[in-house]
Amino acid sequence: MDLKSFISIVPDFPEEGISFKDITTLLQNGDALKYAVDQFAHMAKDLQIDIILGPEARGFIFGTAVAYALGAGFVPLRKAGKLPRETISESYSLEYGKDSLEIHHDAIQKGQRVLIVDDLLATGGTLSTSIKLVEKLQGTVEGVFTLIELMNLNGRENLKGYNVQSLITYPY
Repeated sequence: MDLKSFISIVPDFPEEGISFKDITTLLQNGDALKYAVDQFAHMAKDLQIDIILGPEARGFIFGTAVAYALGAGFVPLRKAGKLPRETISESYSLEYGKDSLEIHHDAIQKGQRVLIVDDLLATGGTLSTSIKLVEKLQGTVEGVFTLIELMNLNGRENLKGYNVQSLITYPY
């Protein structure tokens, strides 16, 4: 299945010069969504994953579905102040400032095998921060899987040494 055909391209959103890749059109098609989740699960089948980690917010969509398909647990990675119990956090840079992500301090146990699943690999900031949090909790990152990778932003360079796989790539 050509998943790219289910992605809507929105020119000049959220600002002029940006070619936004809208995944909502893929999500609303049951066959395309099932195919994407099945592809992630197939890529992960030999990794013996214990936990799927999904960064807020679209990582929740794919992450929980892949966790279900693999019979693994799911851990949400949230923006600061959104989790109700004790957390650890990691800050990262954005084009326009800084942000931080948090995870419950007991969400991943030492030695657990973790797969990070998200919708997009752009500059790699969110995903490299996700990796740092997993490793702070002494989990092992077995893979970083994304629906879309924007190749010209070189996010993969920030994830060297990790098993990075994307279902769809765009040059920009």
